[in-house]
Amino acid sequence: MQTQCTWSCRHEVLGALRSKSSSLFASSRHLLRQYAAGSRSRRRRPPSFAAMSTVATEKEASPNQKESSGKPLQVAKRLEKFKTTIFTQMSMLAIKHGAINLGQGFPNFDGPEFVKEAAIQAIRDGKNQYARGYGIPDLNSAIAARFKKDSGLVVDPETEVTVTSGCTEAIAATILGLINPGDEVILFAPFYDSYEATLSMAGADIKCITLRPPDFAIPINELRSAISKKTRAILMNTPHNPTGKMFTREELNEIASLCIENDVLVFSDEVYDKLAFEMEHISVASLPGMYERTVTLNSLGKTFSLTGWKIGWAIAPPHLTWGVRQAHSFLTFATNTPGQWAAAAALRTPDSYYVELKRDYAAKKQILVEGLKEAGFKVFPSSGTYFVVVDHTPFGLENDIAFCEFLIKEVGVVAIPTSVFYLNPEEGKNIVRFTFCKDEGTLRSAVERMKAKLKKT
Repeated sequence: MQTQCTWSCRHEVLGALRSKSSSLFASSRHLLRQYAAGSRSRRRRPPSFAAMSTVATEKEASPNQKESSGKPLQVAKRLEKFKTTIFTQMSMLAIKHGAINLGQGFPNFDGPEFVKEAAIQAIRDGKNQYARGYGIPDLNSAIAARFKKDSGLVVDPETEVTVTSGCTEAIAATILGLINPGDEVILFAPFYDSYEATLSMAGADIKCITLRPPDFAIPINELRSAISKKTRAILMNTPHNPTGKMFTREELNEIASLCIENDVLVFSDEVYDKLAFEMEHISVASLPGMYERTVTLNSLGKTFSLTGWKIGWAIAPPHLTWGVRQAHSFLTFATNTPGQWAAAAALRTPDSYYVELKRDYAAKKQILVEGLKEAGFKVFPSSGTYFVVVDHTPFGLENDIAFCEFLIKEVGVVAIPTSVFYLNPEEGKNIVRFTFCKDEGTLRSAVERMKAKLKKT
C-alpha cells in the first residue's frame, strides 16, 4: 500500500510537472511567433505609408484573426507600435508591379554545393532529432576555430559558444537574457529594425546616437554624453546595415574605453564580417579588456548565401553566456540539427572561399554603384555589407517612402526607405537603401530601368 501510494503521489507530481513544462514550452513558442512577426518591423511611419501598412496587415492576417464581429487584432502594448515589416510590404509591391527587388537583403542565387550536400548527408545519416540546446559539439568547435582565426581569441566551444536560430534569435536571446526592464541600451541609428522591437520586449530604455552622412562617423562626444549610470549595454553592428559603414579601429577604441570606464556591455552584431571591402574587420571583443564584457553575434546566412537556414551563434565569456542560454532555451531550445552539421562543414572551408566571395561581391557592388551614379543619385561610401545607401532628393519626392513607392510603380525597381531604421523617421527621409546581393544580370537590368526612367528635378 505504501508503495502504491508513493507511486501515485509521484505520478501526480510528474503529471503536474509535465503539464507545467508543456505550458511553458507553449508559451515560449507563442513568444517566438510574436517575436518573428514583429522583429523586422518599424516604430512609426509617415502618413503616406498608412495605406501600404493596412493592405499588408490585412493580407497577412489569418481568417481566424479577422472575426466577423469586427474585433481588432490583439497585440501586447510593448509591440503595438510595430506594424508589418517594411521588407514584407516592399516585396508584396514588387510582386504586384513586376519590379526588380533590390530591397530585401537575400541573394537570388544559391549557396555552395558542398554545404548543401553536407546538410543532405546529415539528413540521410539520421541526424534529424533535437540537437543539444546550445549546439552540436562539431559546430561549436568550428565556430570557436573560425573565431580564433579571425580575431586571435581562443574561446571554449563548450562554455562560450551558443548556437541559435539565426543571428536575429542570437540578438533576442542576448537582450532578453541580459537586459532588465529599465536598463538603458544605446543604439546607433540607422539600425537593423529588430533591435528596437526586441529591446521593447525586454522593457529597456533606448538611447540613440545618429550616424550621419556622408561617412556615418560615430560622434564620440555624443556617445560619451549619452552614457549614464543606468546604461547597461551598447548594441552595435559592423559592418553596418544599412549604411555599409565599417567602424574604424579608432572608433572601436573609443567605444572600448567608454565601456571599460563605465562598466558597460557590448552586443556586437558582425554578420557581415566577411563582406569587408575597403578595410579590415575588427571584432570589438578582441580589443584589450573587452572580451569579458562583449557578446559577439554572427551567422551563416550572409557569408554562405543561405539566409533561409537560420543558423546563428553568440560568443561570450561564461558569465554572459549563462544569460544568453537561459533565454535561448525558452525561445527555440535548439536549432535545426542537419543545418548545424552542414554549418560546421561550411565554417571549415578554406580561406580561398572568402577571397572569392569578396571578389564576386566587389564586382556586383561596382555595377550597382556606377549605375546609381549614372542614374542621378548621390551615392554614399560603403565599405562593407552588400548594401549601398543613396540620397534620393535629386528626384524631387517628398520623402524616402514616397520615393520608394514611385520607384516601384513607375520605374520597376525596389529599394528600402531608411526612415524605418531610425527612432525619429525624419532623420532618414532623404536616404534609401539598395542591395547588390543579386546576380549581375538582375543588377544590370535594374540599373538600366533607373537610368531610362528616372529624371532629376
